[in-house]
Amino acid sequence: MRTPDTVPEDVPPWETMHDFLMWRLPAKAEVAKRLAAGEFVNQAGEPLNGGEPYRARQFVWFHRPLTPETPVPFPITVLEQTENLLVVDKPHFVATTPRGAHVQESALVKMRLARDLPELSAAHRLDRLTAGVLVFTTHRACRGAYAGVFQSRRAVKTYEALAPFDPSLEFPRRLVGRIEKDRGSLQARLVPGEPNAETLVELVEVRGNYGRYRLSPITGKTHQLRLQMADIGLPLVGDSLYPEIKQVAADDFSSPLQLIARRLQFTDPIDRVEREYVSARSLEWPALSPTAPPYGQS
Repeated sequence: MRTPDTVPEDVPPWETMHDFLMWRLPAKAEVAKRLAAGEFVNQAGEPLNGGEPYRARQFVWFHRPLTPETPVPFPITVLEQTENLLVVDKPHFVATTPRGAHVQESALVKMRLARDLPELSAAHRLDRLTAGVLVFTTHRACRGAYAGVFQSRRAVKTYEALAPFDPSLEFPRRLVGRIEKDRGSLQARLVPGEPNAETLVELVEVRGNYGRYRLSPITGKTHQLRLQMADIGLPLVGDSLYPEIKQVAADDFSSPLQLIARRLQFTDPIDRVEREYVSARSLEWPALSPTAPPYGQS
């Protein structure tokens, strides 16, 4: 964390680093105990004792204690490694980057350790519950170039998903709307206003009450595909967030979200090579009844 330039008006001046840390961190951080153990270090890697005079615009480093994590029993497959890129086929239930309760079990941490790439960084992200093609950069110098490909929407992404089949809906169709996600909320929302999310949906295959859909997002809002499909009455199979939140145990890997980032195409911003990656992961169709009527009929 970085120390601020000025002290907020509503707090006493910070005379020492101890004063600042006590203000900045919650009580559960046990600041005094960690200072005594030498767990706070300055930019040079030297332990702080807390008695040092407060200095603005300085970085202070410390590690939060890791809570036990449930191992995800699915391997990460490497599709390609180049000087600049590591491209993987991510399984369901693995977070892209460390967040919340998922740190050691994130794809970033796992690949840093497995490939000895300390500067590995995600060029884009997939939801923890979404499987498929995921791109990392291998060193700091090339991060900006590849991140720009995704931020400027120059990467072409194609997903596949399983969801109910409704014969009253026509495909292909475009889903367009405005998505917002409030901080602290698990779900995103479709709200009135200028559209900021667009997806092309194509029906590829039908089996009984379910269909396999090709989803081509033009934009990349949080939970875009899951929310838009649920909004038209076709929630993705295995979705624990849309249309309603379902509680799932941390060690329950029995019902993966049936959404795969199937194909990713882009022009490499450094060597100009046309790159294309395809996930080999499979969708798992729900058990089908041979006598089941079409979706929406009885």
